Amino acid sequence: MFFLGATAAMMADNIEHVISYWMMWQKFHSPALGAFAVVSHWLPYLLFAAYSGGLADRFDIRRLIQLGMLMFMGVSIGWGFMFMTDTTAQWKAMVLLVIHGLAGVIWLPASQVLIHRIVPLEQLPSAVRLTATGRYMAFLVGPAVGNGLQFAFGPVYGIFINALIYAPMFVWLIKAPYGTETDRAIQPTAQIRGYAQIWSTMKVVAENPILLATTVLVGASAFFIGNAYQAQMPGFAHDLGHARADFSYSLLLGADAAGGLAAGLILEGRGLLPPKVRTAFILAMIWCCALAGFAQASTNAVAVTLLFVAGFVELGFNSMAQSLVQLHAPAEMRGRVIGVFSMSASGLRTFSGLSVGLLGASIGIHNSLSYSAAALFLLYLAIFVIRYLRSRRPLRP
Repeated sequence: MFFLGATAAMMADNIEHVISYWMMWQKFHSPALGAFAVVSHWLPYLLFAAYSGGLADRFDIRRLIQLGMLMFMGVSIGWGFMFMTDTTAQWKAMVLLVIHGLAGVIWLPASQVLIHRIVPLEQLPSAVRLTATGRYMAFLVGPAVGNGLQFAFGPVYGIFINALIYAPMFVWLIKAPYGTETDRAIQPTAQIRGYAQIWSTMKVVAENPILLATTVLVGASAFFIGNAYQAQMPGFAHDLGHARADFSYSLLLGADAAGGLAAGLILEGRGLLPPKVRTAFILAMIWCCALAGFAQASTNAVAVTLLFVAGFVELGFNSMAQSLVQLHAPAEMRGRVIGVFSMSASGLRTFSGLSVGLLGASIGIHNSLSYSAAALFLLYLAIFVIRYLRSRRPLRP
């Protein structure tokens, strides 16, 4: 039930992006507004994810997730009223985008803690990868459903219908197990609050080589690229599709999601690529190459193929990193460690909106994405070589 509800919620999230991003592009044709969509979506993670993870250690995680679902529904309804009354304005769009980002930072760390409570430890990597597969399934199905809703009902009623898709998760959580009682035995007796809590958790992460490596891995990907290219996808689609930009838009979004879905089905179905730091870095470097190639692609066929590869390897290294963090996080502060990981993995995506979006406004989104991917690849390569050399260094007697 968690898997179905979370997948439905993530699909609704993507449906909203498809409709709202397309309407914003049609109304304003502004790469800068697309950059703000990325910044506003991820800045709350940078500011509040670690604190939100601490809340998951202390409060009923079911209610935190429900609060996030209510905020998501409110944002979809807000978009619908704005489209219906033809009162679209940039400042209104910005407010809704900020609320959407706050909803995400409230529910995401709590949902990761909930996964840990649902499954036994030996099944945790599988559960994390399965949930990530659901996310990519949402990426794949969301654009198709979003475009279908726009075609059948128009953007106004389509996004109103979208608000209802968040409801199953909210309803199941009313009486779902795994609330505050499950892990009471390992809850800390004294709570560290505020930013002192964040700092103390970051020191724990820094002292653990695996936690540090995975947090840096996802943080670097978030900082340089994140998902900023998805907010600019209407622009890529326009350059590739010309008169059929709407078709190209759906095709490109679907290709990225299909790669992630295929990765989940193949890797999980065959038990391939168990979580290892080295493997995660290799997959991340392949991701950089695929996105750099996509940015310079001149045909739909090449662009779709490279996005499929990017989606495949992205699920691989992100789910590996999440699994390693959950497996190695101290039990008494798991929520806080996941919060710091989310701050790195999601919060640092704030700056990708600047590198890919705002920089793209001056040098073009194709160049900004390819330069960002190249810089990230060089950083990963340097970290990979340093880790390899340290592992080969003989121990002192």
